[in-house]
Amino acid sequence: MDIPSIKLLALTPAHWPQMRAIYGERFDSGNSTFQTEAPAWEEWDWGHLAHSRLVAVAADHPGPGPVLGWAALTPRSARGVYAGVAEVSLYVAGAARGRGVARQLLDALVAESEAYGVWTLLASIFPENTTSLSIYAGAGFREVGRCERIGQLHGVWRDIVLLERRSAKVGLPATTA
Repeated sequence: MDIPSIKLLALTPAHWPQMRAIYGERFDSGNSTFQTEAPAWEEWDWGHLAHSRLVAVAADHPGPGPVLGWAALTPRSARGVYAGVAEVSLYVAGAARGRGVARQLLDALVAESEAYGVWTLLASIFPENTTSLSIYAGAGFREVGRCERIGQLHGVWRDIVLLERRSAKVGLPATTA
């Protein structure tokens, strides 16, 4: 695996055109998302947490460089009890896949989310997407279930595998002295 030297930057609205293109690439695969078109920036921005938004760019590229991948979090629920639970969105450009970008983004997203008090990260992945399942497992996620025929994509019922990663730093039970 060719692991490129990347810079991780805070995701900004200026990154959206490249992010949207990367997101759109995954629609063609049929194994990454139930979405069939990328939303407008405002809709995407509203649906994701304001923190823990990252883009990966090539470290050796002059200037900000092209976006190789991106990661962000969606809140699990608006209810206060779930304030530390979020779902991961992570996408890598076709030209950068298989080179370690996803794992670097995921590791950084875990650290960033913990800095903001997130104690549980969730992921919903199509079972056919074995590469993503492997990447998440390597980052400490574990399978907690499978939802059968949870939704349709192009008229075909699809399953998802549910994964979670519980922080070893945030949300720990209080210790008694």
